[in-house]
Amino acid sequence: MSDIAIHVQDLSKQYQIGAHLKKQNFREALKDSFKKPIRRVARFFRRPTMNESEEAQMIWALKEVCFQIKHGDRLGIIGRNGSGKSTLLKILSRITLPTSGFAEIHGRVRSLLEVGTGFHAELTGRENIYLNGAILGMKKAEIRKKFDEIVAFSEVEKFIDTPVKHYSSGMYLRMAFAVAAHLESEILIVDEILAVGDGRFQRKCLNKMQEVGNEGRTVLFVSHSMPAVTRLCNRALLLDEGRLVGEGPAHEMVRTYSSGGLNYLSAERVWQNPQKRPGGEVAQLRAVRVKKEDGQIGDMVDINKSIEIEMEYDVLKPGYILLPHYHLLNEEGILVFKALDVDPDWRKRSRPGGRFTSSVLIPANLLQEGLYSVKAALITIDPMIIQFYEPDAVAFQVIDNNDGDSARGDYAGNIEGVVRPLLKWTTSFSPDRQHLSK
Repeated sequence: MSDIAIHVQDLSKQYQIGAHLKKQNFREALKDSFKKPIRRVARFFRRPTMNESEEAQMIWALKEVCFQIKHGDRLGIIGRNGSGKSTLLKILSRITLPTSGFAEIHGRVRSLLEVGTGFHAELTGRENIYLNGAILGMKKAEIRKKFDEIVAFSEVEKFIDTPVKHYSSGMYLRMAFAVAAHLESEILIVDEILAVGDGRFQRKCLNKMQEVGNEGRTVLFVSHSMPAVTRLCNRALLLDEGRLVGEGPAHEMVRTYSSGGLNYLSAERVWQNPQKRPGGEVAQLRAVRVKKEDGQIGDMVDINKSIEIEMEYDVLKPGYILLPHYHLLNEEGILVFKALDVDPDWRKRSRPGGRFTSSVLIPANLLQEGLYSVKAALITIDPMIIQFYEPDAVAFQVIDNNDGDSARGDYAGNIEGVVRPLLKWTTSFSPDRQHLSK
């Protein structure tokens, strides 16, 4: 038996944009399928109209991607939004077909790409467990053997005989992951869906996926959480605009991605087009900036100088209490800190409509040398709803001038640690030799 679980060769996926799609019933769809070849021939012999030219705009979500995954590999797939990660998983999960190329998969696949994947809303939790197992080709006795573990993990014992359409999103998520992780599939595919759960459940899921990988099953994991990727995965793929631009050990790919080696990140990011701004009904993100102590935007910051991170956003719907916040990660993908907006002027106070700028000041001589990336987010409080979450907002580099006035002093070697604060030292001295003999 080959040790290759997945073999992908020249995989490409093209999408058409700008076309107006209308809903069709079966009869209309069947008629349309017979007319398409005639339309193609007609268009070949005449000049396309403006509308046809617009409809012909195509984009490549994936372009000539090639890789192999061995059985037992735990593979992270990383890259910024729109790089093709989710499209790749949909093709590997047989949800969508590639435009060209192929993907050979050796083993039973279980995918968790969105909440409730593979669930039938009218069936109970119990019935969905057996349905999912049957889809994987498992016998009823095999499913029954795993049933209690699945229910215990999902923590929905009281509702196991309730139709899942009545489940909350959290219950849906717990049940979906429990089914995906416990049923006997050789390959487990998980998208960023885990970001929906609370912190306790995320840790529980990561521990389970680690356990699945240690059992020799293959795991494909898409995430914007670099610590989760380096903890769970032994290898990683790095995608950029639909192309595979890096493949190797997970920690090396994370370092390449986080270090801006592909010019992903900069000190300022502005969303000019209102249609493409991150956001929900209540608020939209306009810009994120890194400002140096002199107020200038810059991605190179002296370790002895303070840093200001500025978030500009529009409040579209007034009357909500908002909580802007940042996540600061180092080049290893480790979370250095999470900064919540605790401005007393707006804490517990609903905001009117309009444009806001929320800034946080990071003091000098706190951060370690190196490259940092910033995740920018904003949520509403009561109800708690994510309005925007931009994983790769901005980045900056902290540098030390080696003049001896930082926490480095005159030491020229490598100083490890997540932070490097300038602490106050005191030294006492006694010339009395009697102390030496005691």
